Amino acid sequence: MFFFVPVALPSLLIAFPVFAADIEPKDVNKSTQVNAVIYHLHEINLPATNAELLTQESTPNNVDSENQPETDPTSTDDADIFIEVIGEQDTLPESTPVYVIDQEEIKKQGAASLADVLKKMPGFAINDVGHGADIHTGTYYRGASINQSVFLINGRPINTNINTYHGGTDLNSIPVEAIERVELYSGVTSALYGSSAFGGVVNIITKEGYGEPKLTGSVEFGSLSLNNQQVSYGGSSGAVKYNFSFERYFTDNRYRVPLGAANRDSQGFLSNADTATSTYFGSIALNLDPKNSLNLDVTKLSSRRGLVYFGFPLQRDRLDHDGLNVGLSWKTQLGNAQDSTLTTSLGYNQDYFSTYGPTGNFYRTGALDTQQITARVDHEWKLTTNNKLRWGLDLKNTDLNGDVLSTNPSRIANNETENRSVLNTALFAVNTWNISDDFQLDLGLRQSFDGQFGSYFNPSTGLRYAVTPNVAVRGSWAGGQRNPGLDQLYVYDTVHGWEQNPDLEPETGSSWTAGVDIKFSDNLTGQFTYFGSSLDNRLGIIAGRWENIGLVDTNGFEAAIQLKFAANWSTFLNYTYTDAQIKTGSEKGLQLGFIPYSVLQGGIGYQNSGWQANLYVTYNSGARRAFFTNPGDTSLDFIPSFVNLDLSGRIPINSSLGLTVYLENLLDEQYERVNRIYSPGFTFRIGLTSSL
Repeated sequence: MFFFVPVALPSLLIAFPVFAADIEPKDVNKSTQVNAVIYHLHEINLPATNAELLTQESTPNNVDSENQPETDPTSTDDADIFIEVIGEQDTLPESTPVYVIDQEEIKKQGAASLADVLKKMPGFAINDVGHGADIHTGTYYRGASINQSVFLINGRPINTNINTYHGGTDLNSIPVEAIERVELYSGVTSALYGSSAFGGVVNIITKEGYGEPKLTGSVEFGSLSLNNQQVSYGGSSGAVKYNFSFERYFTDNRYRVPLGAANRDSQGFLSNADTATSTYFGSIALNLDPKNSLNLDVTKLSSRRGLVYFGFPLQRDRLDHDGLNVGLSWKTQLGNAQDSTLTTSLGYNQDYFSTYGPTGNFYRTGALDTQQITARVDHEWKLTTNNKLRWGLDLKNTDLNGDVLSTNPSRIANNETENRSVLNTALFAVNTWNISDDFQLDLGLRQSFDGQFGSYFNPSTGLRYAVTPNVAVRGSWAGGQRNPGLDQLYVYDTVHGWEQNPDLEPETGSSWTAGVDIKFSDNLTGQFTYFGSSLDNRLGIIAGRWENIGLVDTNGFEAAIQLKFAANWSTFLNYTYTDAQIKTGSEKGLQLGFIPYSVLQGGIGYQNSGWQANLYVTYNSGARRAFFTNPGDTSLDFIPSFVNLDLSGRIPINSSLGLTVYLENLLDEQYERVNRIYSPGFTFRIGLTSSL
């Protein structure tokens, strides 16, 4: 399939937000219009050696987004891409790439969940079967599982980090309408946000209100009984900013699948894959004075879905997930200048998972109710013009209540109720020195104290050197430790029959990157990264019991290229190669299951006067089947490679109303996503969007 790359690159396109539109500024000061429009590459005032050249930013770091004048709502030049507000971007080391995708690109992609957003970002392999199934079938970044990466909302943990099956981060737990942008980073940032970030850190920045109150909404219908309604209301009044969002989503995910497919019913349809979610979000920000501000945000999720987990024979288990995430933060500017910022935040997170279902004449349930309280003090201090220190304290207390019940006589002995609690605190610091105009060095550390596994120290380092004005080299290394979840240690998994293991050891190891950022021309830039990790005591299932399965070494290559080749046209191309090799045990020498060697994503987009058309392509080399195989399958089997094409478009009806169309899987190939889970073939969605 690689013949596609050289042929398609000149004409591939994207709608990644930095390059998404061709806008002529009209009577707006240069320093303020950056918040009002999405710029072309040659219009962005960033140094060519910055590791963020390819980020999908709408606001450079040096712009004060808190004090920007409101965009003129009467403008008719691509008015649909004007941005209501830009949230404040995290200040991060530049020794590793920072990829950012904003709300405008999210809309163009037709993303229905965070999982859909991440699919278009470098390094991600998401094995899903319809909306919501990513929580079951696997999400990987650079070969690391979803729980070996850190997921945040506005800098706070988004979940309670229960294990991959019971409570892997639910990538459908935040209304897409509430997302301002998604940031993806790695390397030294693991010192800031957690030693478990072997893969990376995903930070979801939510919208804040700005200017006059504004109501936006959309309604959408499509294949597989899909219906989706979203509404958002935000604005500001004096020192108060507010935004409220709601999303309701349903699809039955019922479609014909081939013989041998997982969860194929007697009529030949995929069974028990329906999903219904309702998500709520609200935020209120208050500027107390020029140096102090408060922000409160609340996210609520209620989801009901069937479980599709490669099961043979037919699975009928259900999963109910209810979540609540509340955060309060206070930011203050210390001293007379803006070179010292202290942010204090408190968080509360609750996840309730209930799995249940009949199995012949018997019935089983498993419930996990996890509550987590977090606190964080984060001080960013510019010590000198060339030296910046970011340091602070993290506290996290997790309580787990687990109930297991089965009427199967062979499992009754495992029925139990567990009540467990663990406290984790950590000190962190990252010091960044600009040794010269061209050379930057980052040193990080994180000292953790865990009530279950004691104290441990994880250092990190990174550097960036500008070889020329258009070329920069960079590298990073970080040590890490991820502790087993309380349920893996103590709670029997009644759905799969997986036994808990209180003797599990933490996963330990390190990750590294080395790369180069190149500005080939004003219209063509590229980021190229070699990445790797070595992870010992990796957790897995052996003979129906959680065990430390041994050493896994991962090496890979990541490329992100953006090209602006004509007015109103833009392109992107991402490619990731991942070799995640098992080094010990019975599967020594094999690639980790569910992780494809190669994933390529590309896009080409056109936008003018409210009209949009965007074509996306995905190539997946196929992943190794890992378990629940059919008779005759072996651990050496790989699913076939596949290519997928999606088309999205928008037709303006008037200044405040637009018609959206999403055509997915244009080739109508019912390819195998992963382990006998098949795509539905061609599907469509059509909807209306409105802004008042």
